[in-house]
Amino acid sequence: MNHTETIEREQQSLFQTYKRLPVVIDRAEGCRIIDVDGNVYLDFLGGIAVNALGHSHPRVVEAVTYQARRYMHVSNFFYQEPQVKLAEQLKGISGYDRVFFSNSGAEAIEAAMKLARRHGSRNGVYDIVGFTGGFHGRTYAPLSIMDKPLYKEGMGPFLPNTMVLPYNDIDAFESRVDEHTCAVVLEFLQGEGGIAEASSDFVDAIVAARERYGFLLIADEVQAGIGRTGDFFAYEQYGIRPDIVVVAKSMGGGMPLGAVLATDAVASLFDRGMHGTTYGGNAVACAAGSVVVQEVMDGLLEHVRSIGAYLHSALELLARTYPQRVAGVRGRGCMQGLVLHEEAAPVVAALLERRVIANATAGNVVRIVPPYIITRDDVDAFVAAMEDVLRG
Repeated sequence: MNHTETIEREQQSLFQTYKRLPVVIDRAEGCRIIDVDGNVYLDFLGGIAVNALGHSHPRVVEAVTYQARRYMHVSNFFYQEPQVKLAEQLKGISGYDRVFFSNSGAEAIEAAMKLARRHGSRNGVYDIVGFTGGFHGRTYAPLSIMDKPLYKEGMGPFLPNTMVLPYNDIDAFESRVDEHTCAVVLEFLQGEGGIAEASSDFVDAIVAARERYGFLLIADEVQAGIGRTGDFFAYEQYGIRPDIVVVAKSMGGGMPLGAVLATDAVASLFDRGMHGTTYGGNAVACAAGSVVVQEVMDGLLEHVRSIGAYLHSALELLARTYPQRVAGVRGRGCMQGLVLHEEAAPVVAALLERRVIANATAGNVVRIVPPYIITRDDVDAFVAAMEDVLRG
């Protein structure tokens, strides 16, 4: 396989919608990616917060292979043990009553917003609120509650009765949310928004407004959920309970898989045939998901907390050592961000030259979302490469 030839063929054949890294992958194992030229990269991007157990985890490969040999797809006209097993696992951990499976986070957000509209329709209430910095997907419902011009320019009009309010701005929130609001969609820890965290006061204000007006609180846990922060869900830090929880990314262990979790009262708003998907809850993806969830709960969650604390301390030391370049550190667990006083893209490019993969988000933040299985040696290698870049 020729590196240059593959890139040229891609440029001639695919929609040019991605700014790809100049890496043609041959294989990937654990926290390492190996390109066709034999170069080995330390992966602290993890498939954009997807590969919770790393690449080619033996138990995931075994589960996927076993299920693929039995059957790969039969549609949701049939009862399927892999779906039921994973749903039961999620119910047992979360305390929610029902699970709806999708192929992605965007599709799960779509389903959650439809549920919210269905809920509000009984009283003629339709407004849905999102927040600046949020990222919920690139289909029309998620885009309607996002403020990302790059993803929206020239593609409107978007859904009516939607609004985007300033993140962590209590006054703005309380001035716009009222009896016409049917749902609020919140990332408790924003990924694309620069690993920005909702303040406790802001969350308290949202919960108080929910009690006053009766809207549904939808937690977007697509990136932060399934253990990435050291809690199974990021919202657990706040001691509150959303009405709907949306997950994806890490849950599939590399397979396309999303889900909506809800109470019986909310889930029952969908009658048979009101919502569905051909591929959602694919048996192979659910088999992989079951392994991920089991591994997370069988000790990996504790590892995410401890290795996350080690990473955070190391990044804070970088911030203290290079204050002219680093503004601070955000996040926790395996979802952290190094906030710079400059654009992050050149720093990420310099890391790649040192065979380390991360990415830039929110302009000036290096997003760090590695597999949960990273070791202290991996953290040390990442920090050493970052220090070499910052030292310039």
